[in-house]
Amino acid sequence: MECSVKWFDGMSFVAETGSGHLVSMDGAPDAGGRNLAPRPMEMVLVGAGGCTAFDVVMILKKARQEITGCDVKVTAERADTDPKVFTHIHMHFVVTGKQLKAEAVERAIKLSAEKYCSATIMLGKTAEVSHDWEIVEG
Repeated sequence: MECSVKWFDGMSFVAETGSGHLVSMDGAPDAGGRNLAPRPMEMVLVGAGGCTAFDVVMILKKARQEITGCDVKVTAERADTDPKVFTHIHMHFVVTGKQLKAEAVERAIKLSAEKYCSATIMLGKTAEVSHDWEIVEG
């Protein structure tokens, strides 16, 4: 896996992923940015949220659960001093489907957190990662 990151202007950067996709990042105005794109550390949380949502959907589909939606709200706290690593990350899952089994949803989230989600497991080396979830019929 690889990517390249190019400084664009001010504190704006454009990354090209190894799969050929472009992603913009920018800094806050007080750091010289223009607030045009997500901060790099926000992208880390986006990656973790996407990684775990991917796992949960795949696991539930394989378990023949009729899943129709999976939303993950990721909140985090960072250290006050440099390096300002994440110290606490919480993921709240809202899983939508028809007659989803609570134990299947719980199992999918646990498998992602403990076995499959590389991003979350990696972040767990510096942060306390917690999860909760709810099921919505639909």
